[in-house]
Amino acid sequence: MLIGNGFKDRTLSETETAAIVEQALRTLPVDGKRVLVLIPDGTRSMPMPLMFCLLQDALARRVAALDFLIALGTHQPMSDAQKTHLIGRLVTDGQTGRSIIFNHEWGNPANFTTIGVIPAKEISQITQGMLAMDVPVSLNRLIDDYDHLIICGPVFPHEVVGFSGGNKYLFPGIAGAEIINFTHWLGALITNYKIIGAGYTPVRAVIDRAAAFVQKPVSCFSLVVSHSGLHGIYFGSAQEAWQAAATLSAQVHIIYVDKPFQRVISIMPTRYDDLWTAAKGMYKMEPVVADGGEVIIYAPHVSEVSYTHGRLLDEVGYHCRDFFVKQWDRYQGYPSGILAHSTHLRGLGSYDERTGIESLRIRVTLATGIPEERCKKIGLGYLDPHSEWLQQEINTHDESTLVVPEAGEMLYRLRSL
Repeated sequence: MLIGNGFKDRTLSETETAAIVEQALRTLPVDGKRVLVLIPDGTRSMPMPLMFCLLQDALARRVAALDFLIALGTHQPMSDAQKTHLIGRLVTDGQTGRSIIFNHEWGNPANFTTIGVIPAKEISQITQGMLAMDVPVSLNRLIDDYDHLIICGPVFPHEVVGFSGGNKYLFPGIAGAEIINFTHWLGALITNYKIIGAGYTPVRAVIDRAAAFVQKPVSCFSLVVSHSGLHGIYFGSAQEAWQAAATLSAQVHIIYVDKPFQRVISIMPTRYDDLWTAAKGMYKMEPVVADGGEVIIYAPHVSEVSYTHGRLLDEVGYHCRDFFVKQWDRYQGYPSGILAHSTHLRGLGSYDERTGIESLRIRVTLATGIPEERCKKIGLGYLDPHSEWLQQEINTHDESTLVVPEAGEMLYRLRSL
């Protein structure tokens, strides 16, 4: 049963939100059970302190354990100070009160348990023949210690899966490398341009199929959040809560424009602390950049390509999808999730294997703390973030330029597409 409400043109009050959460949690048969809540890290906007408080108030006295696992995917682990900021409660040695706030330890192979394999034949059917291989499905073995899982996270247009949230908090949120790399590469083959904000996609279908291997109850809160506040919250199964939130997200998070721009300047919030996460300033803007145009990612606070994958990205660089597909023998040894990120940031293009020439639809320029030499090494443009020209362009620009403050969550599309 789906519980919740949402609005395109207004936000929910704390009282309205509390009423929905309380109603939802009363339906859960978790008395005396151990409950694990999967939550986002600091790169996602949501009222996590409010949700943490409501979950504690409703469940702490009913359950044997109420712990939280940060669905990092392959992002950096969060410190106690970062966890404190995330949940709004003091976290010391990974704990607040009786609740433990776990990081997903994605880098430790011993941390995973294999729960199934999606066979190649089924993968071929789901992907319409794009890929055909057995895909092992593994999750953080911490879930074995709990009786009930609750997903609690926001839904936004997403470059890999169409819309984030729902079972994505399992895969890639707390998943092993095989399913993470597979789903990201599948998204890359489809391309960010086609998949972002596209509703139910082949990647989402793979994720939902993988989630079917989880042999314990999973409930889900899906939230729709903008800079104005919380527009909606839905509770039910991961699929139904996500579907309701994705429908509202399509109304709240997509901005339509009449014509493409020659230049887009994405001003990135500090919650994106490396290019791996700040690349959303490209993903959400690519559909409205004119052929031959440019996206400038403005993030003076970013000084690293990726804290977890930077070495490999220095080797691979940033290229369009066909650059890798047509040289697969050369690049197949790299994690396909790394290659996928590379293509998502670089955008549409083509590669001629006879001449070795890569032709890209648009330019991507970094106005960050990443040095010019490194930008060139990885195949991206460089711009001094403190240059007088850039500051003037941000503050005074003509209609051929779009400046997007707080970029990374709102998707821009052409009205004609």
